Amino acid sequence: MFTPRSAHSRRSSSWDRSGGNRDFVKVEPGATVVLLDHDGPGCLTHLYLAMVLADITDYRDAILRCYWDGADRPSVEVPLGDFFGVVHGRVREYQSAMTAVNGGLGGASHALNAYFPMPFAAGARVTLEHRGPETLGGALGNLWYHIDYEAYDTPIPGDVMRFHASYRQERPTAAVGPVHNLTLHEALNLDGAENFVVLDTRGAGRMVGIVLGIDNKQGNAWYGEGDDMVFIDGERWPPSIHGTGSEEIFGGGACPTDEYAGPYTGFHLIDSPDYDGLVGMYRWYVNDPIHFGEALRWTIEHGHANNFSNDYSAVAYWYQAPLADLPPLPERGEMVPPLGDGYADAKGALFEQARALRSAAAEGAPLIDFLRSCRAGQPFSRGDWSATLDQVRRFRSDGAP
Repeated sequence: MFTPRSAHSRRSSSWDRSGGNRDFVKVEPGATVVLLDHDGPGCLTHLYLAMVLADITDYRDAILRCYWDGADRPSVEVPLGDFFGVVHGRVREYQSAMTAVNGGLGGASHALNAYFPMPFAAGARVTLEHRGPETLGGALGNLWYHIDYEAYDTPIPGDVMRFHASYRQERPTAAVGPVHNLTLHEALNLDGAENFVVLDTRGAGRMVGIVLGIDNKQGNAWYGEGDDMVFIDGERWPPSIHGTGSEEIFGGGACPTDEYAGPYTGFHLIDSPDYDGLVGMYRWYVNDPIHFGEALRWTIEHGHANNFSNDYSAVAYWYQAPLADLPPLPERGEMVPPLGDGYADAKGALFEQARALRSAAAEGAPLIDFLRSCRAGQPFSRGDWSATLDQVRRFRSDGAP
């Protein structure tokens, strides 16, 4: 960092080319926007995207892709939210070594940040496809972005691996054995064949992270006891890396009931202290990457011995050479996050109020009314529909226009 190098700091962003302050882009349904298109060697250093009053579904409907060195297939293909740790479309503000979600407007706006170095030899192309039925960005339909990177005068070394990230889901997992959705400590799993697969790739590289989401559909029952089993270079049972339970992977004590987020591990989404509903967690292998020379298969049990039937989703992050073939994404309808009763009413009330006040502000009404109304977006982004409606009603009863 402190020695001379033939590098130039660059940024691709949504700044207003007219010189005004409309520093955002509109991403319409079915559209794909190019966030970065650079020829020559370099390295991405920071990804930033933000929305105001985003819809829960935006985080799954928008697909982030990165292409290296003129390749026609992406090395990163992940739903926007999941890439930054927004699991199930539920926002939790948190800071970690590799990703962060920071808030604004009283929790109604969120900025997604990632800090993985992403080197390339001949070029980089970053795109965002929107598969949803409405303009990306919820009530306002705006997207702000920065892609910070370095451009190099000289080629990067030939042995530098490329960054990858892919998304997988199983909704639901298939429960194994005669007794389902009940922890059986004496049940056996001696091959890992029925585990949920987070990453299955061929090549040489290093795995550097995972974001895992689980929708526990079994009520107030502990869904965990899922050991991680990591098979390196095509090895058979037993794997080189075998864990002791899902909470250990993500740095937690037994059966976490409270959200936490640290530099390298976190259970940053816990919907209920009784284990019912949605959870999200992350693990960054920054100081201890998982090395592989020929292949890597990272798996986890869904309940001990795989006898739980729940919805699983995951993002794997890794570097490898040559470029990997990523698994195909499911169709849009198969990836919509769980919404539940009350979502449509909460969204309708919040968005109608915000749009009306934003239009009034554009015609000269006090902008503060719009900004105050946005605060109801904080419970909406967390998935609390009743609290969203309560705040909308309270705002109206206070006499605001």
